[in-house]
Amino acid sequence: MKEIRTRFAPSPTGYMHIGNLRTALYTYLIAKHEGGKFILRIEDTDQKRYVEGAVEIIYNTLKLVGLDHDEGPDIGGEYGPYVQSERKDIYLEYAKKLVDLGGAYYCFCDKERLDSLREKAEEEKTTFRYDGHCKSLSKEEVQAKLAAGEPYVIRQRIPKTGQTTFVDAVYGSITVENSELDEGVLLKSDGLPTYNFANVIDDNLMKITHVIRGSEYLSSAPKYNLLYDAFGWDIPTYVHLPLIMKEGGKKLSKREGDASFEDYYNKGFLPEAIINYIALLGWSPGGTEEEFFSLEELVENFELKGLNKSPAVFDVNKLRWMNGEYIRKKSTEEFHAMALPYYKKYISAKGIDLELLSRLLHTRVDALEDIQDHVDFIEKLPEYDATLFVHKKMKTTLENSLDSLKKALEILNDLETRDADTIHNTLFPAIKEMGIKNGQMLWPIRTALSGKQSSPGGGTDLLILLGKDESLRRIQKGIDKLK
Repeated sequence: MKEIRTRFAPSPTGYMHIGNLRTALYTYLIAKHEGGKFILRIEDTDQKRYVEGAVEIIYNTLKLVGLDHDEGPDIGGEYGPYVQSERKDIYLEYAKKLVDLGGAYYCFCDKERLDSLREKAEEEKTTFRYDGHCKSLSKEEVQAKLAAGEPYVIRQRIPKTGQTTFVDAVYGSITVENSELDEGVLLKSDGLPTYNFANVIDDNLMKITHVIRGSEYLSSAPKYNLLYDAFGWDIPTYVHLPLIMKEGGKKLSKREGDASFEDYYNKGFLPEAIINYIALLGWSPGGTEEEFFSLEELVENFELKGLNKSPAVFDVNKLRWMNGEYIRKKSTEEFHAMALPYYKKYISAKGIDLELLSRLLHTRVDALEDIQDHVDFIEKLPEYDATLFVHKKMKTTLENSLDSLKKALEILNDLETRDADTIHNTLFPAIKEMGIKNGQMLWPIRTALSGKQSSPGGGTDLLILLGKDESLRRIQKGIDKLK
């Protein structure tokens, strides 16, 4: 059986867009499900869009999410180089070979002539297509122009008549009239190939069996097939993926400034949760309603027949929910380790019991960025209105809240420890003695300590968290506010 070989071939033009990461994931899963090879190739022939540091972002992202490649620029392999700008001589060789085979031709048209053709197409409201001006040049004319050093590009030669049919694993059989295809540039005047040419050459030389990319490339597939046919090469299996849309119906796009993997990661979304979520954007596991999959389980379950034609909708709220579930599956120790960098960023107060804070926050956080909103009161008691003490369910009023805080200040002032048992054994007898409900004591304490409608824990938890001196200071401030 032929070894399955897939490739992820991103352009280093910035951050890793969610759509790019999904392509990488599916490319990885298709290979690994069949025990094949996953190759990383950097397509950097569009030097105008090259962004410094973007290659490192690609490496880091793939490493973070666990998509380990078997061959690539950083680890090598028998089919390198794996960076297109390092393969320039290869493309020139095959472009010239394609001319000899009749699948391409030299074009010497200058910018002014091409611009005039585009202007004419705009005026006539038609799609611009090159008019084949240089297509009929004789070999002698071509050689003379080359000898004279005239700038040139190499264009694909496409039959004027007939049809080209290709089969896609997701969209089925698609037929295109050859007359609708533009004879596009394969090799630019700077000697670098266009995407349409380089990926065909590289995919064949690297023995790629399955080509996975977005459905926006469906219209280009016939041109790829004509190149394969001209060279006499086997055509790989095409897998075109449905678009990822925003909820408003617009395509998710890094050019539109939509969030990248790096953005979500920096906000405290877990790599395994992101991978799980985007796996379900266009793919459904057969025979199960299960939504949670580890990468290993995705490899085991992923099949091409589960891919959908319809665009997928990226729902950040669903991602947040899934991420929260992943966080809650972590042990308290694991959550604490993840939360520590955020504590260091947002809490400078000394003596805070951070392990207790983690126990309180573990079930309340859907993304680690939420920690900031949960802990801001620790650093500085926010300004709040006295009406916050009034709680219908807790049966608190301004009057009984004042009484509770005065009593709390009196008994807590004499405590020497901040452990839960001591506080509980001191507060609750006082509550019973006052003849009030637990909430009528604990809600005012919680409000005075946090100054917020909600907090990571109840009054007792916050007393321990903030420590005696800070707790007493805040309770006194609450008393002053209620007087």
